[in-house]
Amino acid sequence: MMVKQARAAVTRQALISAAAEVFGTDGYAMATLPAISSRAGVSSGALHFHFPNKEALASAVESAAAESALALTEESARAAKGGRLQALVAAVCRLMDAVADDAVVRAGFRLGADPSRKSEAKLHDWWYEWVRNALVQARRNGELAEDVSAEDAAVVVVAATLGLETLGATDRYWQSAERVSQLWSFALPRLSPAE
Repeated sequence: MMVKQARAAVTRQALISAAAEVFGTDGYAMATLPAISSRAGVSSGALHFHFPNKEALASAVESAAAESALALTEESARAAKGGRLQALVAAVCRLMDAVADDAVVRAGFRLGADPSRKSEAKLHDWWYEWVRNALVQARRNGELAEDVSAEDAAVVVVAATLGLETLGATDRYWQSAERVSQLWSFALPRLSPAE
């Protein structure tokens, strides 16, 4: 029984990874279940055993992406030594690395914005809330310039990071460390107190 459960877990993960790759390159509307099962190296029957339809598979990819994104942002926040603003910088850097390098995270963001489906996971909404909360805490800690609204700053940071993520879908340079560094070189002097 344990061997079957382990094999089922491996198959499920292979399907999620393959689906992320296909959704990430083809988009939701153009992705097909035969292409996903073929990429995963499993039969169509095995795919349907785990996921009854394409939407269920897309939801599983989004959920896996959200788990990964939450884990890496929280880890960045715990590891940051310079306060909440520094934690935000670290989290953005880690998230953009994940978008560039992790097909599941990349597909999760793409699926959340895909107009051909209605997303339940709302990865973009989660990201906005995470950034806003980090900036509200930075405000409480005196880490934001007096004339900077945490709400306004959150809109700018989220729009910039999601813009880099979207542009990076066709040109990976937009997701590079250099582009993220340019973002922070421009934004941090505006966000931080003068001293």
